[in-house]
Amino acid sequence: MTVRTLVAGGRVLTMDPALGELPTADILVEDGRITEVRPGIEATGVGEVIDAHGCVVLPGFIDTHRHMWQAALRGSGADQTLDEYFATVLHTLAPRLTAEDLHLGNLLSALGALDAGVTTVQDISNVAKPTEEYTDALLDALTESGLRTVFAYGHGSAQDARRVRTDRLNSKDGLITMALNAESGGDEATSRSWALARELDLPGALHVRGGRPVTRLSRLGVLRPGTVFIHGTGLDAGELALIRDSGGALSIAPAIEMTMGHGLPPFAAATAAGLRPSLSVDVEVAAPSDMFTQMRAAFQVGRFAALQGHAGPDAPLLTAREVLEFATVGGAEALGMADLIGSLTPGKQADLLVLRADRPGVAPLHDATAAVVSAMDRADVDTVLVAGRIVKRAGRLSYAGLPRLLARAEELRGRSPGR
Repeated sequence: MTVRTLVAGGRVLTMDPALGELPTADILVEDGRITEVRPGIEATGVGEVIDAHGCVVLPGFIDTHRHMWQAALRGSGADQTLDEYFATVLHTLAPRLTAEDLHLGNLLSALGALDAGVTTVQDISNVAKPTEEYTDALLDALTESGLRTVFAYGHGSAQDARRVRTDRLNSKDGLITMALNAESGGDEATSRSWALARELDLPGALHVRGGRPVTRLSRLGVLRPGTVFIHGTGLDAGELALIRDSGGALSIAPAIEMTMGHGLPPFAAATAAGLRPSLSVDVEVAAPSDMFTQMRAAFQVGRFAALQGHAGPDAPLLTAREVLEFATVGGAEALGMADLIGSLTPGKQADLLVLRADRPGVAPLHDATAAVVSAMDRADVDTVLVAGRIVKRAGRLSYAGLPRLLARAEELRGRSPGR
């Protein structure tokens, strides 16, 4: 039996150039996919109608780089520089976390994402605990959450990665798919890592800052399409062009890059190189887990850099529309999912959110795109669907275990693994 849901009467930002913005329209979802987007769809045979009158409807936000396990330590490193983060979080706290702690972190991060309208996250899983128990704890949490996730396996063993690919994430069609966090070491280690990605038929993701890291991958013969390059601060035009020409993508985490000291988020440089970047949260020890924060940070630093001449004499001014694209279609393109998510296009998966526009801090709604980027926040997220399944309704997450999860988080805080 076909399951039908109707999202009725919203102001729809489809993010599809052919469909554009619809002042009032309905969205019909059948068996998890969008089948129609237009005004006046009849509710015949519809199991549930979501009233979106007076609201803004748009695709779910896509976060292309987050270390989800770190939600167990959320907010503990707001004042840290990048070097302090490495020393404290990765080298001191991470080794002390149990498999149960990691499960808690991933689940808390995933539910925090859904609560904020983020329907897809690439989890750069760099916790460096390569045993089956720890890996399965991370994956079990993602499965339980209902979040669409790319699990970018990292800092583990080739044997464990092969097991995950064979036994748990062997399909490209599931809600959770797999990538490889292929960080650079020496040439030999880098070549082995990328050979594993080829063997398992996985896209890669890695952090890059300054120097010529993309040229190095090209020299080693391992540069592949579909690679997500994270940060990209300090890369010159040639490196960015090589990302573009190789079929790669750029993930910028503007809030963290400015507060921890990575460098100027390269929005203008990416645009000049013909790259549409995506946005990412990065680490919840020091940044909020919503995309509204990232969009505003991107908009502000991108325009400031252009206006002050920090991005070159001809740097274009970012627009609110471009920033919203970074958070939706740009993320889908980066993760190789542009045919599946990122816009409210018939045939795509129904990953979408309904934002209330009737709060005093948002109304009146002159420009819906500008309101989403510059005025709204997670408190405006009313309803969220992932693959047609309602995961948040009328402002409340549809997760029965939330009280127990929050109690577990308090228990972890009381245990103080970082002290």
